[in-house]
This record gives sequence, C-alpha cells and structure tokens, in this order.
Amino acid sequence: MYEWSEEQQMVQQAVRDFVHKEIRPHREELEFGEMPPYDLLRKLFKTFGMSDMQRSSFAKRIAAEKAAAEGETIERSTDGPRDPNSIAFTMIPIIELCRVCPGMVTAMGVSMGLTAAAVMGKGTTAQKERWALDLLTMDKVGAWAITEPGSGSDAFGSMISTARLDGDEFVLNGSKTFITNGPHADTIVFICKLDEGNPPAERKIVQFVLDSGMPGLEQSKPLRKMGIHSSPTGQLFLSDVRVGFDRLLGESLESYEGKRGKEASKATFSMERAGVAAMALGIVDRCLELSLSYANQREQFGQVIGQFQLIQLKLAKMEVARMNLQNLVFRYIEMSAAGVAMSYAEASAAKLYAAQAATEVALEAVQLFGGNGYMAEYEVEQLARDAKVLQIYAGTDEIQISAVARSLLAEEAAKN
Repeated sequence: MYEWSEEQQMVQQAVRDFVHKEIRPHREELEFGEMPPYDLLRKLFKTFGMSDMQRSSFAKRIAAEKAAAEGETIERSTDGPRDPNSIAFTMIPIIELCRVCPGMVTAMGVSMGLTAAAVMGKGTTAQKERWALDLLTMDKVGAWAITEPGSGSDAFGSMISTARLDGDEFVLNGSKTFITNGPHADTIVFICKLDEGNPPAERKIVQFVLDSGMPGLEQSKPLRKMGIHSSPTGQLFLSDVRVGFDRLLGESLESYEGKRGKEASKATFSMERAGVAAMALGIVDRCLELSLSYANQREQFGQVIGQFQLIQLKLAKMEVARMNLQNLVFRYIEMSAAGVAMSYAEASAAKLYAAQAATEVALEAVQLFGGNGYMAEYEVEQLARDAKVLQIYAGTDEIQISAVARSLLAEEAAKN
C-alpha cells in the first residue's frame, strides 16, 4: 500500500467534510469553553455507522466465544487476514480529527480503545457483554487508570494503589492522576497491585472495572493543562471501594499468575503507541497545509516568504515528515490486514518518531508564522501545544528509546 485507494479517499473526504461542518464551528468551545467532546463523537459514530459496525463485530465475537465454550466452532471474521479497508476506515477519522482537535482523538481512543481493549482482552464473556459494547459504541465513556501521582514513567514499579482480599470481596485504595476522561467516565478500568501482605515489588498487577458513583470512588473536575483541551483529564481517588470477583477482569486471581497482569497492560500500551502515528499524521498534514498557504500569501522584503530558502527548508522538512508518517500508517494497515500485530518495540519506535516529528513540525509552523503563530487565533498555536503531549503520554520519548534499545540488544544477545 503506497497511497489511499479511491474508496478510502472518498471516506476521507466525507469525514473531513463532517469535521469541517460539525466540529470546527465548536473549536473555540472545545479549546477554551470546557465543552466535553462526547456528544460530537457520538454524532460522528452515528453519521458514519461506526456504532452499528462495532455492534455487528462484537456480536460475532461473543457468539464465537460462547460456541467455543460449548465445544462448537463457528467462523470468526476477526481471525487471520482482514480487509485493509476496514482497518483504514478506523485510521482515517483519527487523522482527520487531529487536523482540528487532536484532544478528541485522545478522549475517543482511551474510551473505545484502551478501556474497551482491556475488557475485551482480559475479561470473561460475561464481563465483555456487561461493559465492553457500550464503550466500543461510545454510548458510555471509559477511562484507563494506571498513572499515579508518584509513578511517572515507572508506572508498575512505583504503583502503590492496592486491592486487598477481604472474604469474597476486594477492598480498593489509591489515587490516579492524568486520567483521560477521568472527570466524565462512566466505566473505569482501575489497575493496581494485589496486597497479600507481601512486599510491593512482589505484588501481582490486577485490573478491576468500576462504575462512576460507586461508594468510595471520587472523580475530580477537569485539570487545567497546556494542550489537548478537548480531552478532559482528571484524578481518581479510591477509599475502601468494595468490589466482588465479578469486577476483577478475568474473574479469577489465577489468570494473573506470573507477569500476566503486567503483560496485559503492556499489550494495551502497544496498541496506544501504534495509534500515535495516525494522530501525528493529522497534526503534521494540517500544519503543512496552513504553512504552505501562509508562505504563499505573507509578504516581507518585497516578496512572499515562500521564496526564501530558509522557509523552503522548513516546508520541505514538513513534507518529509508527512511522507514518513503516512508510510508508518500504511505499514500498520498492511500488518493489521495480514493479522500481524506490532511488537512492543516496534510500537515504541513508531511512537517515538511520530511524536518527535509532530512536535518539531508544529513548532516550525509557529516559527514560520512568526508573531502570528504565537497567537491563539491561529491554528498552529493550538497544534503546537497539542502535539507536545505525544512525547509524554503513553510513555515518554525516553521510555520509548529504552524499549527499542533493549529489544535490539536482546535480539543481538540471542544470536550469540
């Protein structure tokens, strides 16, 4: 795959038209008026039949699981090679939304991506039916709660939130911060350590599903932050929240033996990191579009600034970044279509490059616009603030570098 197909381009234009008509008019409210993005996202889902597609896919998967439990087998369309179009159609809305409001993609991705993926990947069939479908269709808002105030990049090692078994219930305590959708989440996947009286370093990583309004669960108001204002971020506080085994993903502690709880969370991280390339492509594409237009109109020293070589250098580098990011997206589509998942290291490498490219291009766009680029009325100012978070969330650049390097070193050591 080296370019979008004619059918994919038609979908791309349709989504771009929707974003221009339905979302761009609300940009100021989303950016500065504390307007939650969820109703607009639901409208997007309804307009393009995304909710119906999710329901159909979900029904087939659940039917297959129930048949397998009874010793039967039925064909599942999600196994093996898939139609590249179906995968491309999930990436296109991400790219188009990021041209206007990258935060909306973060809010959508954490809800129907990370939170739903945690339930679908680790939960029992009953748990999937109970929580996952509403998340996949955006009927309910989800939050994936792993980061803690003192943990930073060491999400697992520094985790102090706990689950203590008390009879046939668990008692959950702890706090989480920087939680996307936290203030508005209906469903929360809470990741913590199982306290069995053993040292924290030896404790299993376990995951629970919580509902808003549960006794002892407090969700903060949205936090003020540098960018992605269209993605509400908050804190969670748990004080003696009591839950049964029905809320433990997998419904048994045996499924968390060894490092399986940690590995399940890492798999979710890989999915998140792979999606950053599409987000970065949307940001870079819009920055380049705005910069080209400005360079052809803005005059200095008797000519349009696009005639100056330093400006041309900026534009050329933006185009190189756009091409590279598009190729990363195309590679992801082809791999997914072939039924091949990105490894943890591959996803980290893609995320590292994409995040750096988006931030560099957005800052260069601000520089190209000069004083105007620093003003909030110009889109490049917002895009520069929004792009920066790609280098921080889902693992900082430094963590991605470590993940890639360690993988390379391990592969080399295995050869000897």
